[in-house]
Amino acid sequence: MPLVVAIDGPAGSGKSSVSKAVAERLGFGYLDTGAGYRAFALHAINNPDIPLEELLKSFDYEISLDPQKAQVLVGGEDVTSEIRTQEVASRVSEFARKPRVRTLQHQDARSRVALCGLDGVVSEGRDLTTVVFVDAGVRILLTASEEVRLQRRSAEKTESTENLKARDASDSKVVEFMAPAEGVKLIDTSHLSFEESVEAVIAEIERSRA
Repeated sequence: MPLVVAIDGPAGSGKSSVSKAVAERLGFGYLDTGAGYRAFALHAINNPDIPLEELLKSFDYEISLDPQKAQVLVGGEDVTSEIRTQEVASRVSEFARKPRVRTLQHQDARSRVALCGLDGVVSEGRDLTTVVFVDAGVRILLTASEEVRLQRRSAEKTESTENLKARDASDSKVVEFMAPAEGVKLIDTSHLSFEESVEAVIAEIERSRA
């Protein structure tokens, strides 16, 4: 197994950009588990008349572990940009709450990491430190104040304030991603620059290797 760096946290905490940068700098793979949920949501949106069990069986999903690409395919079609639309963002929690969907995504994440053939993988999401990779070599909760997170999302123009709040509220009913579990390192990025956030994560990884 590669060294797994599991990073959880809410939207706007910086976990995606920081995780990518850490993976690039260390020569690790990068796995955005949220992309899997978004890809499934898109699959469901595009097939509104198909029952959940059939959607699960027909879900053909691939994701690159290259932090510079992070390409996502569904049914062989590149949907990397499509899964980031407001429509998908507004509905992803609807599907992510379903136990069968979560089980599928958890199994998929473990399998991709186990078979990647890399020295290490930085994986980020909502419940990696508490459910998916509880035995990861490094477990981190990356967070920031709500005010800072909303400012970042507004500046990025990737998600509306209303949708971010709604998604946090919905997802928090399924998994705790605002407070660290036992053994999980908390890194608050509210007053850290991007580079300082990256360095803080790398320092935690280096401590685990010492």
